[in-house]
Amino acid sequence: MKKSLLIYLFTILTTGCVAQNKTIPSINWTGEKVKHKLSWALDVGAKTFPAGKTFNVKDYQAINDGKTMCTKQIQNAIDACSLAGGGTVTFEPGNYLTGALFIKKGVNFCIGKGVTLMASTNINDYPEFKTRVAGIEMVWPSAVINVTDQKNAAISGEGRLDCQGKVFWDKYWEMRKEYEKEGLRWIVDYDCKRVRGILISNSSDITLKDIHIMRTGFWAVQVLYSSYCTINGVNVNNNIGGHGPSTDGLDIDSSKRILIENCDIDCNDDNICLKSGRDADGLRVNRPTEYIVVRNCTTRKGAGLITCGSETSGSIRNILAYNMNACGTTSALRIKSAMNRGGTVENIYMTDVKADSVGSVLAVDLNWNPSYSYSTLPEKYVGKEIPEHWKTMLTQVVPAEKGYPHFKNVYFWNVKAKNSKQFITAIGWNKKLRLENFYLNNIKADVGNAGKITFTNNFNLRNIRLKVADKSKIELKENINLKSNIQYE
Repeated sequence: MKKSLLIYLFTILTTGCVAQNKTIPSINWTGEKVKHKLSWALDVGAKTFPAGKTFNVKDYQAINDGKTMCTKQIQNAIDACSLAGGGTVTFEPGNYLTGALFIKKGVNFCIGKGVTLMASTNINDYPEFKTRVAGIEMVWPSAVINVTDQKNAAISGEGRLDCQGKVFWDKYWEMRKEYEKEGLRWIVDYDCKRVRGILISNSSDITLKDIHIMRTGFWAVQVLYSSYCTINGVNVNNNIGGHGPSTDGLDIDSSKRILIENCDIDCNDDNICLKSGRDADGLRVNRPTEYIVVRNCTTRKGAGLITCGSETSGSIRNILAYNMNACGTTSALRIKSAMNRGGTVENIYMTDVKADSVGSVLAVDLNWNPSYSYSTLPEKYVGKEIPEHWKTMLTQVVPAEKGYPHFKNVYFWNVKAKNSKQFITAIGWNKKLRLENFYLNNIKADVGNAGKITFTNNFNLRNIRLKVADKSKIELKENINLKSNIQYE
């Protein structure tokens, strides 16, 4: 059996396979005789799916008028289902107002077609507990739907989770104005507590399938400290009724063996994002995100079709993405960190990408967004009592070199881009800290500006065809062993 699986994987990765009527072309990732071990790509995603009796929330007195709070009634149905050995929790069509819900072992929480869960806008309906948010462990409100410390559970159905998050968006923008005046831009994202859509934490064999998530107060889906999870056919739309800050689509955070497929993400920050902690706290936890497959997904508005970082402290490695579409997304592939994050981003494989009206085809930066990335306590607060999470954010990385991030072994192939603002920004730090071993091959792009590549070692540009509106060429500075085969049209 093991031998046949390996043969199947070999076929997928070398001769092509059919996935949703698309194929993976045969890839020689470096253009050289170098073997890449991608056998891990077969071993991702949930291994089990809940089965058993059906429990309808109507039988637990949940009312579908969108006005009556149903948290307790829905939770009672979930608990009963799990205690019975597992099964499916269902709803009659209609709208259900709820606070935080906690999915238990063996439960398929099915939000069926015609059903909308409407999240309470009262933050007190979301009990606080210790979790990780934006790279640090701290006390934060629970999500609308939580899967914590569980195995074999699912959230499914073609219904909607409307998080009604605008109240939290407005709260953040008002706080941001005041915090920036005080020199506190670096901490406002942590002080302004907002509600996530779905949290999967410290769990395994969890499936999210076909649900529609709207207007999340913070990240839509966070998979934290978990393994063997599948996110399939999930639709995220956080661009309804305003500009939601930090409304990421899917965040895979210090987790492994995750499969993401057939998703459609429209948000106001990173669309599909891989994270592993930030700064001293992330280095303390030191848990990587690794062995991730992303395929057959579309992103729309948002900061990155695939983003690695900026939380890189635990490292991000062994990522395979293919058959991807970016429509109006800021970047097709984005890798970012800061000089106090640490960690290594490596072995990133991305192929068969179509990009339309993106900001940049490839964006790589070791020193991203300094006003957010670096923490300095204003003088007026020195000597005063400050919150614990402020202390966490102010903890220095010692020695400083431990905080330097490293990006290497990135393979970006078979890309077609049109109406894009820029082709590439790839910036290392200095002569001692360079971007290493990047391979870009078979890319055709229609862009406004060519961009720049600085402080790299072994950066490879092969079979690149660029049509550049401003007639610029890629600015090349301080690069070692750069190989370039670019045709400007």
